[in-house]
Amino acid sequence: MTATGDQHGGNAFLRNILRIMAGKVKWVTDIEKSVLINNFEKRGWIQVAENEDWNFYWMSVQTIRNVFSVETGYRLSDDQIVNHFPNHYELTRKDLMVKNIKRYRKELEKEGSPLAEKDENGKYIYLDFVPVTFMLPADYNLFVEEFRKNPSSTWIMKPCGKAQGKGIFLINKLSQIKKWSRDSKTSSFVSQSSKEAYVISLYINNPLLIGGKKFDLRLYKLGFCRFCTVKYTPSTSELDNMFVHLTNVAIQKHGDDYNHIHGGKWTVSNLRLYLESTRGKEVTNKLFDEIHWIIVQSLKAVAPVMNNDKHCFECYGYDIIIDDKLKPWLIECIPTIGLQNASNPLRHWLENWHWLHEV
Repeated sequence: MTATGDQHGGNAFLRNILRIMAGKVKWVTDIEKSVLINNFEKRGWIQVAENEDWNFYWMSVQTIRNVFSVETGYRLSDDQIVNHFPNHYELTRKDLMVKNIKRYRKELEKEGSPLAEKDENGKYIYLDFVPVTFMLPADYNLFVEEFRKNPSSTWIMKPCGKAQGKGIFLINKLSQIKKWSRDSKTSSFVSQSSKEAYVISLYINNPLLIGGKKFDLRLYKLGFCRFCTVKYTPSTSELDNMFVHLTNVAIQKHGDDYNHIHGGKWTVSNLRLYLESTRGKEVTNKLFDEIHWIIVQSLKAVAPVMNNDKHCFECYGYDIIIDDKLKPWLIECIPTIGLQNASNPLRHWLENWHWLHEV
């Protein structure tokens, strides 16, 4: 999903840039071997060095910090755009995404909005699209209280600032967390590293399976499905088997059954055809409408805190898991990526580059 800063003035600003720079774009990137480089060259755009005049900078999230840093940053001119918002992490960092969505729901409740309506069990009817999640170490006591309501549940722990499945593990016993980070004398939760925060979420243990395997959706303007290489089982004996539980290609590519030709991926259109043939067109349309609803509501949740700079746009990637009742769940959102290892459907979209003109 693409977004631009200052949706009214920003759109006109970007269209104006595209008109002015047509065929004369001077671009920079700090991401080597990217499919983007081929795209830029195909259009006759001119590559320049970072210290030269440039119009378009496709940069990493590390570089964007420097660009907008008070100490080291500089003022962007009217003919320059970059591919990140200064504080894109309000949506793309796992803990902040959940924090902003929770705040958004509470604000709607205070306003008496019908969107914040709850059912008889106290669950949001329209805004229940993120698994129950707590931040650790801050919410440890709240997590324990929730865990004890259903001690047979499985939870998934993720470091807030990492990607590609790094540092993720599943637990189904409090003792597993205690072993990880608890001070038994004071009964207070102490993180292994004071610099590294985690989120812990109720694990979706009833995912929709295709061919017996778990999958998720990685959605950009287009997108694809990522499959595990080992058939899914909720058995506690397999909690440590990441080939069963994590769809990240960075994990799955090391599995014995990984297919290097198609990378364990389907296009979203193939998924849709499969669901229409097995579940029916009506419920399939409803599912994709709900996914669109999730994306819109998540963007609304961060709109008040996002730094809307007219020089910025973002191509967000949404990770969605569908459960066996065809309910979609938002797992996380990722920022514009390097795309140097883009999959075939994503590569095709980038090479045609229509989405930039639609921003």
